[in-house]
Amino acid sequence: MYYLLSLLTGILVSVMIVSNGGLTAGYGVYTATVIIHITGLLLITALMLLKGERPKHKIQNWVFYTGGAVGVATTVFNNFAYGRISVSAILALGLFGQTIFGLFIDQYGLIGMSKHPFRKEKIAGVLLIFAGIVSMITEFAFLAVGAAFLSGIFTIVSRTTNARLSDATTLRVSTFYNYVIGLLTAVPVLLLFGRGELPFAGVNASVNPFYYFGGVLGACIVLLGNMTVTKISAFYLSILLFVGQVFSGILIDALLSGAFSVRNLIGGMLVTLGLCVNLFLDRKKHAAVSPNATEAR
Repeated sequence: MYYLLSLLTGILVSVMIVSNGGLTAGYGVYTATVIIHITGLLLITALMLLKGERPKHKIQNWVFYTGGAVGVATTVFNNFAYGRISVSAILALGLFGQTIFGLFIDQYGLIGMSKHPFRKEKIAGVLLIFAGIVSMITEFAFLAVGAAFLSGIFTIVSRTTNARLSDATTLRVSTFYNYVIGLLTAVPVLLLFGRGELPFAGVNASVNPFYYFGGVLGACIVLLGNMTVTKISAFYLSILLFVGQVFSGILIDALLSGAFSVRNLIGGMLVTLGLCVNLFLDRKKHAAVSPNATEAR
């Protein structure tokens, strides 16, 4: 079930990037980021009220509350890259950042996560995954490429800290704090860096109403992430998210630009193949260990 939820999350991420990008085109990077956090906060607050939950709880490790602040950087980087490089390139570069940092998290158990040491026999699968990622990157606008890569690193940090808070509280309470902290971070960022924008001067009539739902999609993504992050390894979660993202991203690019990318399709297939190889090796190892564990009993 957690694998399927991860795939669904990846699809929602693709749609969210387009929605947030459209909002950015209408309002600017920093104003759009604030609007996104307001709409996300409204949704999660409504869900908490319906469930009769309150955000009050025993205070946890302060690090667990930083997911919302880190998420602001993720949103800003993605919004900056949107329009400068394709949606598929943003997804591929984001996955690249997630994969690199995910391997470190798994290897050393960073941010309180379980260790999943890397095994040499999985190198072939990893190489297929990286080949797929690289094949999808065709644009090299330096700042946009760097922003998309950093968004991947910040994504995995935000996702992990939110999940840790969720384990200590509830799914909805953790998501609520993600958006509260995110909004408290986004507003000062707007005031400091968004001087050329005219925030909330009025509703931009040219903005598609769908674009205002980016924050709502983001809240759903955080909720799903809180459910899955601690259940599977950071590396596999990143890849599964990407598989969902890449094929929906190909469809979105085709709808937006009218062109179908065979290159992106091949890249997505290579990533999926690499994922299947490594999952097979893990299942094989688990099957070999299980009988021994049974005999030991």
